Amino acid sequence: MDKNLMAPCGMNCSLCVHYQMMKNDLKKQGFNRKYCPGCIPRGENCTHMGDQCELLKNGRIRFCYECSDFPCRRLKGLDKRYRTKYHMSMIENLKDIQRNGIDAFLKSETEKWACPKCGEPICCHNGLCLHCELETLRTNKRYRWNEENH
Repeated sequence: MDKNLMAPCGMNCSLCVHYQMMKNDLKKQGFNRKYCPGCIPRGENCTHMGDQCELLKNGRIRFCYECSDFPCRRLKGLDKRYRTKYHMSMIENLKDIQRNGIDAFLKSETEKWACPKCGEPICCHNGLCLHCELETLRTNKRYRWNEENH
């Protein structure tokens, strides 16, 4: 996993459905999803937080944990939604990066999110490997995590 794919809010963009759709060029296979190269690579400081945070908007911090208001109300709301729906905590991601460094965090993420069949990252938004389980998404475009498997 690439350091540049860690958004300031703690989102691991390499796990995002829009990034994975772009990486695998799935429009060619009939999926009509917006592509995204990630917040940092596309020049956005943070899709989720940058519009309301002056520090992020102006690039004065790299990660939200560098802010004296961490975790702010907006990040707590975003974190709750992602913990509930997508099995990911932005706040825990940020605390892990702060504690152990970005390299150790990314190594852990690579292991945690690896597809057991092919090793590619599983998508946090639906719980699918977009290499091995693409047919599941093709038959149910609104597919979300199957609790029995994850």
